[in-house]
Amino acid sequence: MGLLTIIKKVKRKEKEMRFLMVGLDNAGKTTIVKRINGEDTSTISPTLGFNIKTMQFKSFRLNIWDVGGQKMLRAYWRNYYEQTDALLWVVDSADAVRMQDCRAELHGLLKEEKLAGASLLILANKQDLPGALSASQIEQALDLAAMGTRHWRITACSAVTGEGLLSAFEWVVGDVQSRIYLLD
Repeated sequence: MGLLTIIKKVKRKEKEMRFLMVGLDNAGKTTIVKRINGEDTSTISPTLGFNIKTMQFKSFRLNIWDVGGQKMLRAYWRNYYEQTDALLWVVDSADAVRMQDCRAELHGLLKEEKLAGASLLILANKQDLPGALSASQIEQALDLAAMGTRHWRITACSAVTGEGLLSAFEWVVGDVQSRIYLLD
């Protein structure tokens, strides 16, 4: 029995999923986690290091690893790849200037072997701001057509209003469920 088989059996029993939430600094990662968990979002400061939020979503326990996106912290992202079921990439849709940097960081992540089987959810955040790029514009800017066979979806959302977050989380939980909990 291989290690992957053992991990799948343990996860199937516990109904647990591990999500890694990353993106450039100021994209809204922590605000999304707090909004989806029903917490106050009025006082949020930049994440220095990481936060772990465990929450129930449908019949699953989600462990969301919210990792800081400052340039000096990105080299440490690799410390969080282990056993990731879904990669949640958060994009500041109103920051067109850093879209190339965003694309380079995302494509670098997608080359990581430990993330090869993870579902990819791109959250095109800050849709409530004027001048925000649409999900299809971000899809082109990030060259998501190059994803190949990876399971991915891009969703326009706003951490401030909550718009789009529920459907995004429903998709990613369903996608992970279809791969890991196939026999349930």
